[in-house]
Amino acid sequence: MTPTSSGSSAAATESFLAAYDEVIAVKWPAGTTHFEALTPYGTTHVNSYGPEDAPPLILLAGGGSTSTVWYAQAAHLGRSHRVHAVDLMGDPGRSVVGERPIRTVPDLTAWLDAVLDALNIASPALCGHSYGAWIALHHALHAPDRVRKLILVDPTACFAGYRPGYLLHALPMLLRPDARRTRTFMNWETSDAPLDPVWLHLRDTAAAFPSARPVTGPRPAPELLAALNVPTLILLAENSRAHNIATVAAAAARLLPHARTATIPGATHHTLPLHAPDAAELNRRMEEFLQAGG
Repeated sequence: MTPTSSGSSAAATESFLAAYDEVIAVKWPAGTTHFEALTPYGTTHVNSYGPEDAPPLILLAGGGSTSTVWYAQAAHLGRSHRVHAVDLMGDPGRSVVGERPIRTVPDLTAWLDAVLDALNIASPALCGHSYGAWIALHHALHAPDRVRKLILVDPTACFAGYRPGYLLHALPMLLRPDARRTRTFMNWETSDAPLDPVWLHLRDTAAAFPSARPVTGPRPAPELLAALNVPTLILLAENSRAHNIATVAAAAARLLPHARTATIPGATHHTLPLHAPDAAELNRRMEEFLQAGG
């Protein structure tokens, strides 16, 4: 989405795209390729790595994080999978919104169907973090035959609500986004964990990048979750401030018959998938699940 309305917005976009390209150049493995998937909702940018004939893995990031956040997973899981990290439509990134907006959950699932069609992928493993996990879960409910395995990383609004304190701390950033408010919120949620400075600079510039209001909605209906037969792994951050992970785990165990849940020790909502120790454990858990039969 490239704004042209003013010099300031053009400068913000230029700064953001330069920071985006720096993350790809510095953090992503050599051999990373890029693809523009044409959909009815616009052009979706995809960063890909791994053997072209390997099983496909689709990665959906949380809001504002961009697909670049998956660099550690691309490097590790790209040894055995063709990893495709997708910039969400309307979110900061290199995807370009078309004339047809995404306004509903059916729009989201139709968009992701179109991305998979453009990539010529029939049934990938699908992984999402935070808001990306919410999209991934809805897509699996919409088209279970198109999802071989499902991984939900500290999923928000899927099985339990947000902690009130999390929303309270996020409010200044949501109402008037800028780099300072974004960094303050990230420092609070991660307890000042040392995140990668190259990616943090991108996250700072993303605050000034024009974005659309994300599609939101209620948690999936219990009867739909009970009918989902896709093998699912739910990975929770032990110290997540986004939600109560015990509540999330209990609800998932009750509602999803084909899911198992594990906790990443010491992780917070926003150190996944970034912080090196947490990313290493996340990679191990993901790889184990993807390689297992079933």
